[in-house]
Amino acid sequence: MLGLRKDLEVKEVIYFDESEKRQIIEDYLQSGLTKQAIWEKYTGRSEEHGSILRWMRELGYCPESKERKITFIEGKYVMSKHKKRDLEIGPDFENLRLQRRILELEKQLHESEMKSIAYETMIEIAERELNISIKKKFNTGPSKK
Repeated sequence: MLGLRKDLEVKEVIYFDESEKRQIIEDYLQSGLTKQAIWEKYTGRSEEHGSILRWMRELGYCPESKERKITFIEGKYVMSKHKKRDLEIGPDFENLRLQRRILELEKQLHESEMKSIAYETMIEIAERELNISIKKKFNTGPSKK
């Protein structure tokens, strides 16, 4: 066959029903072994690819909240991005937020000024080309009929 190599091993797909998944999860939680060791015990394969954790979330053994994730690095932990963002709110953060708001408002003002100039130019051209009065003349009295 085209494109297939003989040296690649095709692995059989392993399916577990819900009760088997629960058994594997319970064994993992009670034994103190790593997920990889549990996976190898039940499947004979060394690579687990996150299946046990995914099952734990699906079956309600652990919350799916991404805010509660903690990464351990050499005995110290790093808070999730959401927690860090909450800690950064201070005078510097507030100043930065206000500066961004000012820039946003200046951009909106510039766009409004450009629109105003475009409308005025359009009215002037229409008055000149069509010989009609569009602009309201100020300081005029009421019309006489």
